[in-house]
Amino acid sequence: MDLISIIPAFGSLLLTLAAFVVALSVIVAVHEYGHYIVARWSGIHAEVFSLGFGLVLLSRIDSRGTKWQIAAIPLGGYVKFRGDKNAASQADSAAAKMQSASERRSSLSGAPLWARAATVAAGPMFNFAFAILLLSGISIWQGQLRDPLTIGTLHPIPFEHGLQNGDVLLAINGQTIPKFDQPIAMQQFWNNLDGSKTYIYEVDRSGRRLEVSGPNVNPPRVLNVMPRSAAADTGLQEGDFIMEVQSDRVVTFSDLRQHVENSNGMPLQITIWRNGQEIDYTLTPKAMDEPASNGGFTTQWRIGVVGGGFFFDPVVSPLSLKDGLTVGLNGTWAIISGSVSGLYHIVSGDISSCNLSGPIGIAETSGQMARQGGDNFLWFIAVLSAAVGMINLFPVPVLDGGHLVFFGYEALTGRPPNEIILNALMISGLAIILSFMMFALANDLICP
Repeated sequence: MDLISIIPAFGSLLLTLAAFVVALSVIVAVHEYGHYIVARWSGIHAEVFSLGFGLVLLSRIDSRGTKWQIAAIPLGGYVKFRGDKNAASQADSAAAKMQSASERRSSLSGAPLWARAATVAAGPMFNFAFAILLLSGISIWQGQLRDPLTIGTLHPIPFEHGLQNGDVLLAINGQTIPKFDQPIAMQQFWNNLDGSKTYIYEVDRSGRRLEVSGPNVNPPRVLNVMPRSAAADTGLQEGDFIMEVQSDRVVTFSDLRQHVENSNGMPLQITIWRNGQEIDYTLTPKAMDEPASNGGFTTQWRIGVVGGGFFFDPVVSPLSLKDGLTVGLNGTWAIISGSVSGLYHIVSGDISSCNLSGPIGIAETSGQMARQGGDNFLWFIAVLSAAVGMINLFPVPVLDGGHLVFFGYEALTGRPPNEIILNALMISGLAIILSFMMFALANDLICP
């Protein structure tokens, strides 16, 4: 075997593993720090804060007596509080009998109910807050389109045109471009544009009004490549122009979508333009279950490319903090609600269970998002953080949601659950989680 030929694959594997470890470690650190800091505020002492499991690689003890450590298996983490029997925060009844009153108050099991509930709920809440912060920061960083629409940077494209960087676009094919805060007018404007290969652009160039020719404003240019898709598997890249599908010339991204949706999953021969060269590929669309407007799901054939962008980078204006936070809140809620809806429809059999990814799938996605740039990787971390927060709130023993159910029972009855029953529930909860993980792992190995 030629050693040189395997270096790119080996480098790609290292990047995938590194991206996965970084993404997971950040999310776990945020989650566990939520538990830790709220516990500290509530008078509960943390004995160990661990990133990872198994052999301890690095550790230090702070002035409060908490041992901070990094362990060898980077697939999670935990905070062990005073009075805990294990990392799942089960109470150690035998040790509790030996504790003084002050020691018992500073343990998780001996703290007031409100302190225990706040400590447990803080992990998922910090995950949600982190997702909101990341999505808000990304939207503020990226900004919003500036009125009037102005060309910032033109991308290389396989068409002759008369447009230049800095041109202010006033009209296209005689239609005045509405402002971006007029969504209805803007939608009508896009709908009224035909699928012509060439448009006439009226522009303001340094104070002069000119008419120049240019390509269709919504060409089949790849804006993003979705992880674990046919496009990603084949090697399509951001900026590629789809020139032909099945020898048919495509002019707009809608033309491309129509070819893919009508393929019925059959392989498609496509020709792309990249940096002055035309390259032929064969892609086989994959069936994707997508949210429908009625709250259910619809199955469509997809190759995994995102378009709908311009053939240039428009000039953007800064997004206000308020608008950025609104984007973050709405985005996080969409992730949570979409994930819950997806899991419900998987359980009910309405959509394929292959929509559920395990560690291999998440790792592959991590690597592909990292290769697409910092913004995309941070966005992926935000999505994963919101999903982890949501899953931890499920009412399953061992998870935070299961502990909150036990606290609810204690609030209603005035006493904690029977210890024997509690131990049995914790074992069953662990079995559920392990079964879920094995099922997701099987999906990674079996699903196309």
